[in-house]
Amino acid sequence: MQPPHKEIMAVQSFNPKPAPQTPLRDRESANSRPRRRDTALLRAIAVFKFLKAASLIAVSVGIFRIMHQDVGMRFEQFIRAMRLDPGNRNVGMLLARVSNLSPEQVKKLGVVGLIYAGLFLVEGTGLWLQRRWGEWATVVITGLLIPVEVYEIDRHPSIVKVLVLLVNVAVVWYLIHRIRTCDKPSAEPKE
Repeated sequence: MQPPHKEIMAVQSFNPKPAPQTPLRDRESANSRPRRRDTALLRAIAVFKFLKAASLIAVSVGIFRIMHQDVGMRFEQFIRAMRLDPGNRNVGMLLARVSNLSPEQVKKLGVVGLIYAGLFLVEGTGLWLQRRWGEWATVVITGLLIPVEVYEIDRHPSIVKVLVLLVNVAVVWYLIHRIRTCDKPSAEPKE
């Protein structure tokens, strides 16, 4: 029988062979490719959300600046600057509707634009930081607007509206797929 300290030393020195593994470099490159692609897609969606937010902020600020002016006249100047025909039936109808807005209605439009811009900023920030709450916020907010987009396409169809709908459906589908696959526990047994 060995002294107790030698038995402990013998147990501590027992070192079974570790299971053969692929080199770390190979595992990292195989696992990082999908992550880089996911990161790039999330960042692209985030940039899209940031651009929409910036556009809405710019439009809302412009609306607030002309709130107490002749909105119809300013909108007609804008139409001419964009080289659109004010005599066009659709442009004329839009011009007539804008001309009849009260300052209170103009203010409400600006506030609604800022609220939507805030939502887009929240979505974009969450996606840029690759946070699960950002993915969920984008799925919920964008998903809730899809029926409105379908209704608008049904009332006044246009190629642009259909393209926006397709992009939004693709974003929602991708994020739902990502949430479902990333939340699943791995099938590999833990050692």
